[in-house]
Amino acid sequence: MKTLIKNALIHDSIHREPFAGDILISEGKIERIAPSVECADAAVYDARGRRAYAGFIDAHSHLGLAGYGIGYEGTDYNEMNDIITPHLRGIDGFKPMQPPLEHASHAGVTTVCVGPGSANVLGGTFFAVKTVGRCVDDMVVKNPIAMKCAFGENPKRCYRDKCDTSRMTTAAKLREMLFKAREYERKIAAAGDDESKLPAFDIKLEALRPVIRGELPLKAHAHATEDIFTAIRIAREFGCKLTLEHVTEGHLIVEELAKAGYPCAVGPSLGDASKWELRNKSFTTPGILARAGIQVSIITDADVIPQEYLPLCAGLAVKSGMDPFDALQAITINPAKHAGIEDRVGSLEAGKDADIVIADGDPFEVSTEICAVFVNGRNILA
Repeated sequence: MKTLIKNALIHDSIHREPFAGDILISEGKIERIAPSVECADAAVYDARGRRAYAGFIDAHSHLGLAGYGIGYEGTDYNEMNDIITPHLRGIDGFKPMQPPLEHASHAGVTTVCVGPGSANVLGGTFFAVKTVGRCVDDMVVKNPIAMKCAFGENPKRCYRDKCDTSRMTTAAKLREMLFKAREYERKIAAAGDDESKLPAFDIKLEALRPVIRGELPLKAHAHATEDIFTAIRIAREFGCKLTLEHVTEGHLIVEELAKAGYPCAVGPSLGDASKWELRNKSFTTPGILARAGIQVSIITDADVIPQEYLPLCAGLAVKSGMDPFDALQAITINPAKHAGIEDRVGSLEAGKDADIVIADGDPFEVSTEICAVFVNGRNILA
């Protein structure tokens, strides 16, 4: 079954200026975008007077892992018995039928990057997933996309009575595991086809092999400037790929971040500064970083901010000086690049998944109505 979206004002997240046109969807993919498309056997959705956007994407969320409602049951995003857990996989705790996923998808958030929280120095792997479905295995865009690590107050607070009371300890524990993983990888390579020479299997080190090989980035929770610089320092020491997450004080070190060149996922910026390291939290940060040429994604860290308010966060960044097109890219193509899934989602282009949001106005405005949300070519609001 084909669907033809007619007469939309298309904001494709690639070109700065929107343009009037039609979008032909076939087998869950965008087949064609042009000023005028005709297809006799397609179901027509008339978007006259409305705008079309790529489905919104959050580069850093705990949707489906965080609990819904009050209580311990249903909350699965932090393992609190071991500060080093790289072998945990976010996909194993994801609950696709929680109500917040429907809230997100109906607001146009069609893909989220989900994984463990920041209690642990190494928390496990993130994955990218659509927000519509009943079985997570059928919803996955890419798994894994990153290995979560955390700096700053959270590991210290969560393990202060066990094994971590300083930033030095946090950094040392991460280095220790990367050193061990590098040696583990060296021994496996040296063993070749001789199984008798292989090191004893270690599930934690096995999980870190893609990180050491540069195949899987470290996803570094870092709010304060000192933690951002420590994440960069360690990534360089071991030749690891890196994305910077939260970057609350990024506006204070914008020149250094621009020179370093790592992608930055900024937020959550809405709400109180609940910790010392959040004292400089501001919606000006994403705009300042974007103007410096840094690849910026705006994030909710859901459920810190409810997932459906991702476009609102982008709108508040615009209110604080961010260029509107930069803000749109920060919730579409940039998070897709951040997660390594830009071949599938993040912009309206032929060949990509037909994840399309139809709105009656600017999605950054709270009064705007989301009229249709296509996920894999199906209008979930119909």
